[in-house]
Amino acid sequence: MALRVSVIGTNYLGAAHAAGMAEFGHEVIGVDIVEERVQTLNAGRSPIFEEGLEPLLTKHTSSGRLRFTTDHREVADWADVHFLCVGTPQSPSGAADLSQVHAAADSLAPHLTRPTLVVGKSTVPVGTAPALQERLRAASPAGDGIDVAWNPEFLREAYAVEDTLRPDRIVLGVQNERAASLLKRCYAMPLSENTPIIECDLATAELIKVAANAFLATKISFINAMAQMCQAAGGDVTLLADAIGHDKRIGRDFLNAGLGFGGGCLPKDIRALAASAQDHGVTVLSDLIGSVEAINAGQRTEIAELAIEQAGGDVTGKRIAVLGAAFKPGTDDTRNSPSLTVAAHLAAHGADVHVYDPQATVDSPGISQDPTVEEALTGAEMVLHLTEWPEFRQLDPEHLATLVKNPLMIDGRLKLHRPQWAKAGWKVVQIGRAATL
Repeated sequence: MALRVSVIGTNYLGAAHAAGMAEFGHEVIGVDIVEERVQTLNAGRSPIFEEGLEPLLTKHTSSGRLRFTTDHREVADWADVHFLCVGTPQSPSGAADLSQVHAAADSLAPHLTRPTLVVGKSTVPVGTAPALQERLRAASPAGDGIDVAWNPEFLREAYAVEDTLRPDRIVLGVQNERAASLLKRCYAMPLSENTPIIECDLATAELIKVAANAFLATKISFINAMAQMCQAAGGDVTLLADAIGHDKRIGRDFLNAGLGFGGGCLPKDIRALAASAQDHGVTVLSDLIGSVEAINAGQRTEIAELAIEQAGGDVTGKRIAVLGAAFKPGTDDTRNSPSLTVAAHLAAHGADVHVYDPQATVDSPGISQDPTVEEALTGAEMVLHLTEWPEFRQLDPEHLATLVKNPLMIDGRLKLHRPQWAKAGWKVVQIGRAATL
């Protein structure tokens, strides 16, 4: 049976979740404090670039199953379940900033006059859920009738719709059967397709998301550390990754050496876990995360310095083309972009840096953005492939060789077919693969 669902916070996570809940058959109202975003969403348009999101928004705003508002009062007694999908940015200390979570709760609580379930989806430090429940109960007319559950999100940018509609697992951090029953009704459609479900306590649910992120970050940094070892010893990190990836205990996913991880979520989430670990006296975990971050940051410097070395030790005044600005393909998100970090490093050393990206907009001092690959490469003395957009693997190296001043490619993502580029006259350098072509 369909439920009435509110989704508070309608940026990346909230917009996808609201559209997904509507697709699951529920009536949904999304709530946001930004009037312009609400108007955009009510028109069926997505405020972000995310494959498949806009058609889903259009479908359900047109049907009337999904709408958006700025009025918390409107949804307070209307909804059976309230999902909190607001951001938890990094604070100056590295810990998660919960001000948006608290603000959302404070805006909703005074209007909650009957027993209801508030479900957190945001990534938060362990211990947030019980404290939030106390805060809501203290400010709500319904008092002890307010229950809090935690249902962490596992969305990957560029795959948010797929991950929402067909999740690989559903985690329910609940305190009672009523909360579990309501959430199972919310997710009745994916559960009918045998999606694994994990019911657990609040603390475990809060830790599951950050543990997943920390493990993935550790795996990425490990293979990048091995790339540096291969570089020094004359090995091939791609073959190494293929070989150890056959071990079922390890797996091949996330063993792609290159520039490491970035974006607005993974780095800040693992820093928040490190801060939380420090607060709980678990320094072994915070030390591990610190090492993972150091390797990740060092990989960007490694690529930038490799480029300078290939340029003869000086890039001053040299035109350098960079393929990719987004932190990963399939998104226009440039937050903590490894590509732009490398581009900024080269610009700071005097290079004339030109960037092309299919979706992302560059707003960085000293870096130019060109509208086409051809314009970015024209006259370049070096090209760096730094975001693995599929279209870059389809480029014609023979044609591009006629545009550049010097056919030198630094493949920072190890995704280009070296023999094809070498046949077209390019020197291709890939970190972790000592031989160049």
